[in-house]
Amino acid sequence: MFKLKKIVPWGRSFEEYVRMFAFSQKDLEKRILSCADGPAGFNAGMKKLGYRVISCDPLYRLSAVQIKKAITESFDKVMEQSIANKKNFIWKNIKSPEELGHIRMQAMNEFLKDFDTGKKEGRYLSESLPGLTFPDKHFDLAVCSHFLFLYSTCLNLDFHLQAIIEMCRLAGEIRIFPLLDLDGNESPYVNPIIAELKKLGYKPKIRRVKYEFQRGGNKMLQIKM
Repeated sequence: MFKLKKIVPWGRSFEEYVRMFAFSQKDLEKRILSCADGPAGFNAGMKKLGYRVISCDPLYRLSAVQIKKAITESFDKVMEQSIANKKNFIWKNIKSPEELGHIRMQAMNEFLKDFDTGKKEGRYLSESLPGLTFPDKHFDLAVCSHFLFLYSTCLNLDFHLQAIIEMCRLAGEIRIFPLLDLDGNESPYVNPIIAELKKLGYKPKIRRVKYEFQRGGNKMLQIKM
């Protein structure tokens, strides 16, 4: 089993975000909110291409130096668990655990280089789901990578529902990836969340994407109003 007792700082690259969320060129031009974004390279990549995304995470209350320390402290643990659970991953685009470590650190270093500037520009905000301070429908698209569903053992069903409803308040479309927990099983919250969202008048659907690293992790939850 993949054993993490708490949520750790761990980031994916801009290129992975594009594939995980099936972003089109038109999507990248939208007003995007990335929730629980952690030390991902997505915001920095968007900035380089002339686009803008707002990332929110309680991690951003820390300085870049403090975040780097937190990454360093969690890196070996995450890599140890990735190696121990190697069979749960597809080693195709990423060929080995060593390459995984390199790719993840590269993405997180991109974040660290961009963080101070991005914070001054208002692109990194220290805010936490399920209570964000933005006005209703302030964004076109809200996404959440490797937080909701993944940490099903740390975050209960009620938290998931409140967080997703809050995202729906803020944007006309929601995308959440992946639908698996840390052990590579579909989160037990996926179906109850979909049923509750339908009761509330939303239009959730599971959409297959052209990205799979966790074995079976090639689906996202897409929610429209």
